[in-house]
Amino acid sequence: MKEVKDITLTKDDLELLNSKLGLRCLFANKKIDLEKALIDIKYELRLREQQAELVKLQAWAIENKKKIVIIFEGRDAAGKGGAIRRMAAHINPRYYRIVALNKPTEDEEGQWYFQRYVNKLPKPGKIVFFDRSWYNRAVVEPVNGFCTEEQYNRFMSQVNDFEKMIIESNTYLIKFYFSISKEEQEKRFEDIRKSDLKRWKLSAVDEKAQDLWDEYTRYKQIMLKDTNTEHAPWVRIEADKKTEARLKAIDHVLNVIPYK
Repeated sequence: MKEVKDITLTKDDLELLNSKLGLRCLFANKKIDLEKALIDIKYELRLREQQAELVKLQAWAIENKKKIVIIFEGRDAAGKGGAIRRMAAHINPRYYRIVALNKPTEDEEGQWYFQRYVNKLPKPGKIVFFDRSWYNRAVVEPVNGFCTEEQYNRFMSQVNDFEKMIIESNTYLIKFYFSISKEEQEKRFEDIRKSDLKRWKLSAVDEKAQDLWDEYTRYKQIMLKDTNTEHAPWVRIEADKKTEARLKAIDHVLNVIPYK
């Protein structure tokens, strides 16, 4: 018989477990785990508090005609999309957009590289979340041979000035890098492969990510070093634990944008 882990519950813990949210978390799995249920409850409560603040932040941005750009970069399966969904869950959908661009069209390939991203930047009072951004050219493209060395070098020489221009146009720019371990990425890939509902998420590029881990690391390190500027610094989020990563990312947004 498997031994049940002892846990001492406080009065506050019991109140949380007996709440509507608590009962939902408690019976979410066939096997009842009080410790995990309490962690889940506290995460949900903290997330709700943060989401309420994001609603206030958006109202401030609309009223003051502020533009906000939040970039999410990181390895495949790092949890970027999940973090964006939590940030956007309760804000007004008319005033935000999630941008995840596909491969450039033939016309776009002939344009200045940043042009198609310029076209997606927010208008006054709006927020844009980039689920990957122009930084595709800093890591994903060179690793997978999707750009030439000349195109890569040109991008790296222009990106810092490009971001400075964005910021000087009355825009808040936040750059997140979600960092996961090789073991965690492999585990998440395997979970996706086993799920009939999520299997579509794995692309040909994703399938090669583990084999190209060291190449991704090399280009990632160059990117984080050479594009970490005073006006647009990188915010690195340790993302092996998805819930903690989401809370940290939202906390940072609430702390750096002076909406209060």
